[in-house]
Amino acid sequence: MRNRLLAAPVVPAPEPWRPVFAYEYGVPVGGLLGIGFATDPDTGDDLVMAVSHDGLGLFDAVTGEKIARDRDADPEDSSQDADPALWCAGLGPVAGSRVRIAGLFGGGLHTTSGDGWKLEVVAPAWPNERVLLSRDGGLPHSGPHGERWWHIFHSDCSELRAAGFSPSGQTLAVATSSDLSLWTRGAGRSRAAGD
Repeated sequence: MRNRLLAAPVVPAPEPWRPVFAYEYGVPVGGLLGIGFATDPDTGDDLVMAVSHDGLGLFDAVTGEKIARDRDADPEDSSQDADPALWCAGLGPVAGSRVRIAGLFGGGLHTTSGDGWKLEVVAPAWPNERVLLSRDGGLPHSGPHGERWWHIFHSDCSELRAAGFSPSGQTLAVATSSDLSLWTRGAGRSRAAGD
């Protein structure tokens, strides 16, 4: 199994998934600590909150547009009933809400989409982790690479922080200590190169 995983090259995610950002490894987010998902109250699209040492950033998960930024995020903006390392206050269109965060301090994202897609993080050459996407149970032990399972991300330059699906199952995110990568199968609007 280890040799099979090591031999599998990184390939694009299969249809209907498409990368959100133009860059191969997403957009740079220096000092990224974790990410979480929210829903745009106007469009119903997935939003991705990125938490870093430099504050908070909110991205549209269909276009990649950075729609809100707070460089002075205060972790004390919260009630005392939740661990502030695992959630943050919303901003922009989700201001006034709380966003659950998965990353350096714990938490987790969905590993299944609800309609047959599954995500698995493996480390056959630890500490470099690989993100595998599969369809209908096509994990690495069943079927050829590129047919029922795909090695879509290799974290060999930065530490993996979180990987998983949005609650809607329309977005797949991979966050490392330096970058955010997104794939969507949502309605296609223009792709943003990030800023």
